[in-house]
Amino acid sequence: MTDRPEGTWSIDEILAAARDRLARLTPAEAHAACAVGATLIDIRPAAQRAAVGEIPGSVVIERNHLEWRLDPASDSRLPWVSGYDLRPIVICMEGYTSSLAAAALQDLGLDRATDVAGGYQAWRQAGLPTARPDERSVEIAPGAGPAFLTGLTRAYSGRREARAASPAVRTITAAAMTGRSRRIRPIFRAGPTSLARTVARTTPLTIIASVSWETISCSS
Repeated sequence: MTDRPEGTWSIDEILAAARDRLARLTPAEAHAACAVGATLIDIRPAAQRAAVGEIPGSVVIERNHLEWRLDPASDSRLPWVSGYDLRPIVICMEGYTSSLAAAALQDLGLDRATDVAGGYQAWRQAGLPTARPDERSVEIAPGAGPAFLTGLTRAYSGRREARAASPAVRTITAAAMTGRSRRIRPIFRAGPTSLARTVARTTPLTIIASVSWETISCSS
């Protein structure tokens, strides 16, 4: 079937309709709005945030959790979501998904919801504040992946082959974690010297595997 079914819209039409409802902000306008009470909601996945950085003071909410975390009528809402007068400003990587997300928030009754035109790329190009994930300058909502540890596992994977012929110590760490802070203990050590350490995180995680202490350092 090649003809579009009657009554359906293309994604371009859906995006245009969403943006018709929004008073979209430039990065500078969004930054100023956050200084007077608005909340910047970063819906980028952990892999993107690990690769290019985060925005200090933003709240990280995965896109598939967004409505449940910000709906004042939801049992899964964030603790500070107490009414419909919130001003959430959604940001993604380039400003496309954020428009659809902000329109969905308006459907929930959050009439002041909007997004950042150009997304994180435009934010960074404007010279506005950014941070490395290991600075932990963002609030991570329940269910969202921490960019900090995504970056660590990527760093290890990138060096693994180069280290294969070296007798250096390797630590393989694995831990299943739930919503509370727990310690991740090394379960395997090899090499002449043990550099294995205990890593502590307060962010919910699923698993950390194949992490070398030579590659990373974490605060305990």
